[in-house]
Amino acid sequence: MEIAEPAPVEPTLESLAADAWQLTASGPRVLLGLAGPPGAGKSTLARALVERIGAEAAYLPLDGFHLSNAQLERLGLTERKGSEPSFDVYGYLALLRRVLTEKGRDLYVPDFDRTLDEPVAARHRVAPSARLVVTEGNYLGCDLPGWREARGLMAALWYVEAPGGVRQLRLVERQLRGGRTRVGAEGWVRTNDGPNGELVEESRGRADRILSTIGMDMFKS
Repeated sequence: MEIAEPAPVEPTLESLAADAWQLTASGPRVLLGLAGPPGAGKSTLARALVERIGAEAAYLPLDGFHLSNAQLERLGLTERKGSEPSFDVYGYLALLRRVLTEKGRDLYVPDFDRTLDEPVAARHRVAPSARLVVTEGNYLGCDLPGWREARGLMAALWYVEAPGGVRQLRLVERQLRGGRTRVGAEGWVRTNDGPNGELVEESRGRADRILSTIGMDMFKS
């Protein structure tokens, strides 16, 4: 009689937080990177992990290193906001290095404000007590200048994904909340988020672990 293999157990927030915390065995402070295409759920997962772990964890989003609208206009990147060249990768890399070397003081972390549609300074904080810093962004696994150096600082990189249809819905809703019309939102996702996601998907093989946000407890209604 053939015995069926047990179905794989889907990770929960608790199990992922435990796995993330295990990384701290390798040093006094470590970085966990979450990469993945737009709309995969990286920021939701990152925030949930930090909240679950508590005061010994901190959140560092790549989105704080978006170039300002003025700089995007100067560079001709206004219609490609969110693309790989629209980020200050070397500013991001510099903060990661500070996080790993300056452990005795508060370090302030920028973020992106979707209401202002601009980056804002010092929204988050890496406190001296933080031993695990969870950083997330589309391009963390890309084998490109600046990004590969950032990847080298991370104790682990997890790739977060979701089916294309789910990501499409999330991204359109994000653009609608930002004030675009339905036609404008769908056009932006097709011409901007779509190509960005294709570039990110090329980096999937550079991750240490692949996660799907479908079925995860922090995404359930």
